[in-house]
This record gives sequence, structure tokens and C-alpha cells, in this order.
Amino acid sequence: MITAIAIDDEPIALDIVDRYAQKVPYITLEAKFSNAFDALEYLRRKQIDLLFLDVKMPDISGIDFFNSLSKKPMLIFTTAYSEHAVTGFELEAIDYLLKPFSFPRFLKACNKANEQKQPVSTVNHIFVKDGINMVRIDFDQILFVEATGNYIKYILRGKSILVRMTVKEALELLPTHQFLQVHRSYIINLKLVEKVERHLVLIADHIIPISSSYISDLKEKLKGNVNIKL
Repeated sequence: MITAIAIDDEPIALDIVDRYAQKVPYITLEAKFSNAFDALEYLRRKQIDLLFLDVKMPDISGIDFFNSLSKKPMLIFTTAYSEHAVTGFELEAIDYLLKPFSFPRFLKACNKANEQKQPVSTVNHIFVKDGINMVRIDFDQILFVEATGNYIKYILRGKSILVRMTVKEALELLPTHQFLQVHRSYIINLKLVEKVERHLVLIADHIIPISSSYISDLKEKLKGNVNIKL
């Protein structure tokens, strides 16, 4: 479980973070503040894992506020000003949410925080939005990921889950030692590859195309582990 607080001088923005956080099973938003100095007093008494922080606020900027903390939690900036993104990443922020942001974009940022909090070896799943529900997907359940229009499909054994997300966004949520993009529309689970032949990958009776630009990466990842004929 990740404990968090939100700081923003706009009450509506705080309500959005609160509403979104309630949908994420592993996030507990313990408090929200429209006054940064009230939040500072709270942080003197309590330790948290994650801070949702606006950049432009009265009296003190979010950047100066974060720099003032002796014990720094994980940080996700929430702001309407894209010009501060570089500074945000210099502060090693987990993510930078540009207002107005959607719930899927918020969830992506939370998944990044969840991965960072846990040792890499223990992170074995992600949460995605399936309709109105939040669904946990274990990495080992995923056969491959397929792009379809503005959505991607997580192809699992016996079912699929459609999520509004790009291939690039999906790839960022998956461990690189287990998943590899092999086509502009496909990401495969390397652990489940049965055969590679003639620019095609076979996974559990599914045939997936391989683009020429990804062949060398695939050969390197699967070296000595599977029958490859390219």
C-alpha cells in the first residue's frame, strides 16, 4: 500500500486527485491540502510514500516546497504548466501530470510509483482500467499486447482486456527483461515464446509479426532459449 497526500491551491484539482486515488487499490490518500504550509506541518509529524504536488501555488512554489523537505517522498507533479516538466524530472519526479489529466493517465503515474516502491523482483503485476472496473493483470498472464486504434488489448490466456492506452505507454508499465516490442502494434512476453520463424513469433497458437527493425533485439533477448529461424 502506498500512502499519499495531495497539495494544490485549487480545491477542484484536489477533489479530482482524491476521486481518482479512491479508484486505485494500492493508493491511500491520507490528506489533501490547499495550503502548502499546513502540509509541511503534517509532514513533520507523519511520513508518507508519495506526494501529489502542484507547481504554481501562492507564497511558495511546489518546486521550492519539495526542495525544503528533509525526507523526500516519491513525487508526482500535477500542474497546468508544461514548461516546468524539465525541472520536475531533474528533481527525479516519478511523473508529471499536465492538467487536465484523465484517470488512465493518473493510473499510469501511480503504477510507476508502485513499481519504484517495491523491489523490482517483487513487482509482478499492474492495474488497468477495464470499463468502470480496476483489474489486476499479472505479468505472467500476458501472452502479448496488441494495438487497435486508440486502444491496446492485453491478450491473456482465454480472454483479453481492452484499455485506452498507446503501445508506448503500455511498454513503460512492463518489465523490460520479460517484454519486448517486436512490431509497431505488438509487445510480446518473452517467457512464452515457443518459436520464431520467417519474421513471425508463435505464442500459444497466436502468430505475431516481427518488424525488421526489431529482429536484432529479439535475437539478443532469446539467444539460446528458443528455436529461432530468421
